[in-house]
Amino acid sequence: MNRRTRRTLVVVAAVVVLLAVAVFLRSKAPPEAARLLPESDGILYINVKPIRAFVHKDLKPPARDPEYQQFVDATGIDWERDLDDAAVALHRMPDPNGPNGPVAYSLVLEGKLTGPKLRAWLDSHAAGREVYAGKTIYSVPSQGRTVRVCQIGYDMVAISNTPTTEQIHSMIDRHRTAALPFAGNSLLSEHFREIPLLAVAWGMGQIGLPFNESGTISIFGLQLPLQSDSTIIASVAPELSLQGALRVRVDEIAPTEDSAASQAEALNTLVTLARGVTGPLSGRPANQALKDLLKTSAITRKRNRVQVSATFPTALFAQIARDEKTSAY
Repeated sequence: MNRRTRRTLVVVAAVVVLLAVAVFLRSKAPPEAARLLPESDGILYINVKPIRAFVHKDLKPPARDPEYQQFVDATGIDWERDLDDAAVALHRMPDPNGPNGPVAYSLVLEGKLTGPKLRAWLDSHAAGREVYAGKTIYSVPSQGRTVRVCQIGYDMVAISNTPTTEQIHSMIDRHRTAALPFAGNSLLSEHFREIPLLAVAWGMGQIGLPFNESGTISIFGLQLPLQSDSTIIASVAPELSLQGALRVRVDEIAPTEDSAASQAEALNTLVTLARGVTGPLSGRPANQALKDLLKTSAITRKRNRVQVSATFPTALFAQIARDEKTSAY
């Protein structure tokens, strides 16, 4: 083997190693939509594609209100069909009684969403426009607020209803460095390593913000024993040890070990009560899903962290969809 051949083999081997490292790092990196989000108090993410692929055949066509139907007709975009994934940044507002309420949002939507039809629709509905870094930002009035919309890529739309342009500008700037696998806001950098690799939905930060009512967190009218400013890391991912099941996990980072112990005790009591209340419910798939979730739920504490976890079979998604379709007729 001559010197030129050896040199060529070394170069090829180095390129292969670099590509392998790049692929590995990319697999560990947050989704691109999440990496584009600006600094925020909380992040929510959902990968719609695997969920839609699993339940689509069992879902009845959604009823559309006339305004949404006009949007679909004008743009050719149907969110239920064309959205692949979505990342949402939550921003706490200093004045909860202002036009944004207690929380404003910035989000990145990815899928078959962009194109000249959407641009024409935005142009006809916008009250103002701004060109920033070569991208057009449309300002669309909505319920006393200004919603800024920008097509930042061939398959990506950035939207923000924050009072200033800082957040939408940040998303455009981050899009230019999106190739960096670990780019993203500080919240994502700090906590994403705790999200399971195959998670289809997750959230982190002060994600109690949308459910905050008078300093407490309420979901569907149920008040949870969590502080509204608790740092939460939540995920829904396949349960690797149990085929055909999803694992729901919620971690709360409490300020002290004593407060974590109190939270764990309160959550255990709440789960016990919920099991008793749901026990007599009928065997409809939705009720069975709730009972299975409660049956497998477990609350553990380690130092200042409280973890709630539960599993339920993915087949219940299809059963619930079929049940809802049948009950609609």
